[in-house]
Amino acid sequence: MAEFALPKNSRVTEGKSWPKPAGAKTTTEFRVYRWNPDDGANPRIDTYHVDRDDCGPMVLDALIYIKNKVDPTLTFRRSCREGICGSCAMNIGGANGLACTKGIDECASKGRVSIYPLPHMPVVKDLVPDLTRFYAQHASIEPWLQTSTPQPEKEWRQAPEDRDRLDGLYECILCACCSTSCPSYWWNGDRYLGPAALLQAYRWLIDSRDESTGERLDALEDPFRLYRCHTIMNCANACPKGLNPAKAIAEIKKMMVTRQL
Repeated sequence: MAEFALPKNSRVTEGKSWPKPAGAKTTTEFRVYRWNPDDGANPRIDTYHVDRDDCGPMVLDALIYIKNKVDPTLTFRRSCREGICGSCAMNIGGANGLACTKGIDECASKGRVSIYPLPHMPVVKDLVPDLTRFYAQHASIEPWLQTSTPQPEKEWRQAPEDRDRLDGLYECILCACCSTSCPSYWWNGDRYLGPAALLQAYRWLIDSRDESTGERLDALEDPFRLYRCHTIMNCANACPKGLNPAKAIAEIKKMMVTRQL
């Protein structure tokens, strides 16, 4: 994995280097992005040393170790610790991923791990990105079942083969790893919906129970909302759940062509 190095003209500066824990036999160095909007200072990179004999195997374990035993001011999101909630998404060792499912040894380069917030997103503080626009884009595709026929007495029935078509789509946890790894989203994030939202759009487009396919496609018929995808495939490489947003986007484009024939 690529390791971050501070460019000569970077506004990010070298911060504090904390001492190694006393008596530690095996340590791993963590270089962590820090920024506090309230102190007026430029972003910085602080260096911490984690006692591996007193810490779990995952990157999130190391961050919790740092916060609990070294520097309580370190700020990051986390919740489930099981790769389900997506809260702890960040850039680890040069690649987007979940801190709770990323092993320290898996991403350590020469005994060092670099951790940054998700790229090309506004930062609230330290490792916490502002996902307001990301969630708004997800909401804009109206990710819920839409029907016009009368509601059945028990449930909307679906054949097993139709249900199987949703596999690889519904598992998205909205961690934003895919969208924030996409250059097209970096350049056009205000208009391009991005891989995560379009993956969910396709999930509802092919749901056999949904009756708003035409309206959903009309909403995506735009030079930017859908067609800024250039199939770079960063999204598929970054997804911690092994999903393929690029394939879903390609299928939406095929649906656009098919309905015009």
